[in-house]
Amino acid sequence: MSELASGEGRGGGAGRKRFLADAAARGLAVDLVERQAAASLEEAAAILGIRPGDIVKSLVVKRKDGSFLFALVPGDRQISWPKLRQLVGVNKLSLPPADVALAATGYERGTITPLGSTTAWPVYADAAVAGRRISVGAGEHGYSAFVDADALVAALGAVVADITEPL
Repeated sequence: MSELASGEGRGGGAGRKRFLADAAARGLAVDLVERQAAASLEEAAAILGIRPGDIVKSLVVKRKDGSFLFALVPGDRQISWPKLRQLVGVNKLSLPPADVALAATGYERGTITPLGSTTAWPVYADAAVAGRRISVGAGEHGYSAFVDADALVAALGAVVADITEPL
């Protein structure tokens, strides 16, 4: 196992270690890569040598009752609030401020992933992620993880549905 795959790279990386430990506990194969910072989704995709749609954003969504869920959204799409509200069975959902998302997951924006979250919130994955290899946040800035989307969805017990629309 490489230094990066073991979670022992630069700076200790507590979030990255949580991510890797949870993936391992679920039997999920992930390939962790170190990458330079990117100013945009398109730039991140170019750095990783993939299409923007192959980067899957893990968005933290707040329910009216104060609980949260994760929405896995391809980079070239956005949440369709009406579709997600209908699926979840609520009339109000929102994206919380960065500090609230950090408190809910233990991850900073740009690193968020359901894997290793400090609370195991329900996961809803857009159907467009299925059937391919994707890149997701790895719990620490400067890292991305590649994973089989179908294996990720299965490992997380995610609900798969049409929850997005084009940007």
